[in-house]
Amino acid sequence: MRILRYLTGDILLHTLAVSVVLFLVVFAGRFIRYLAEAAVGSLTGDVLLPIMLFKLPGFFEMILPLGLFIGTLLSLGRLYAESEMVVLRACGVGPGKLAIYIMVPALAVMSCVGVLSLLVAPEGSARAQVLLDNPRSAEGLHLLNEGRFRKQRRGDYVTYTERIDDDGLMHNIFVFERQAEGSINAFTATFAATGEIIFETETGRRYLELREGSQYRGAPGARALEEIAFSLYGELIPEPQNSLRGAGKVDAIATEVLWHSDDPRLQGALWWRLSLPLMVPTIAVIALALSRTDARRGRYAKVGPAMVVLLLYFLGLTQGRGAVENSDGPALIIAVHVAFAFLALLLLHWERVTKGWRVVRRA
Repeated sequence: MRILRYLTGDILLHTLAVSVVLFLVVFAGRFIRYLAEAAVGSLTGDVLLPIMLFKLPGFFEMILPLGLFIGTLLSLGRLYAESEMVVLRACGVGPGKLAIYIMVPALAVMSCVGVLSLLVAPEGSARAQVLLDNPRSAEGLHLLNEGRFRKQRRGDYVTYTERIDDDGLMHNIFVFERQAEGSINAFTATFAATGEIIFETETGRRYLELREGSQYRGAPGARALEEIAFSLYGELIPEPQNSLRGAGKVDAIATEVLWHSDDPRLQGALWWRLSLPLMVPTIAVIALALSRTDARRGRYAKVGPAMVVLLLYFLGLTQGRGAVENSDGPALIIAVHVAFAFLALLLLHWERVTKGWRVVRRA
């Protein structure tokens, strides 16, 4: 029991230290990205901090497994480097018993990751999505900015609105678009008294709806000018690639909804959420097996190869998620889990396997 408490405390302490460092790195990277969005007007500063706070559980669902993996490597690597593992071996603590001991912190981390990935992270992403979908609090997620001209598409698209009310209603709107029609650059200028962003919850699409205005179409130097007066005019707002709003749509869907959905994309997200806690015991055993070292090589000797194995695991799960999203079923993602579980057992008993192989060769 003392050995169990000692190993559990040491592994969890290393896991916490590594997770804090990884969190600071990830948080700083995301914060810089969001600041860049705010600097160009794609995100207002007053929602920056709330969005980051709501996204925190999503950070930790990835950080904790990696923190446990590296923490186990460092903790057990220290025991090997300082010859404490030799004492444990002399007390009858072999690889199998040691694997049982490390399952205690692994199952604790697994429970935390499961709660985060299945419950807390989707709820946080949903609340962050509400802020991103709000036209007033996320300027760059619609086409207009209050009180200033905004150029897009290298100056071919210019928008302006005089005022935006608290409910998102815009007043005195101007939209200019230049399009190349053969060798002629045609233009479209639209004026409207009011307008707002319409969000469809069923499809997730957004529309710019203008009211009581007029539109002019023509080309520079041409006498022909087309004028259209309208009482209601709507236009689909395209989502930029890798936009903050578009990237978090699936993450904001509750796990219960994913479970009852037949959509391959949602099924891929569900299997990914299930895979994060399921991989924790496997990577803990892999870390145990790869932590073997000695005083000469030091506790960091196996960190490089171990990170390669973990990277391959994540790549396999990513490919498996892609297969589910392509309607190929979860066979690949299940096979990845089974293959790395077998690899973990093989590495754990590697000395016994190689010893048996030598006996067979001599015979």
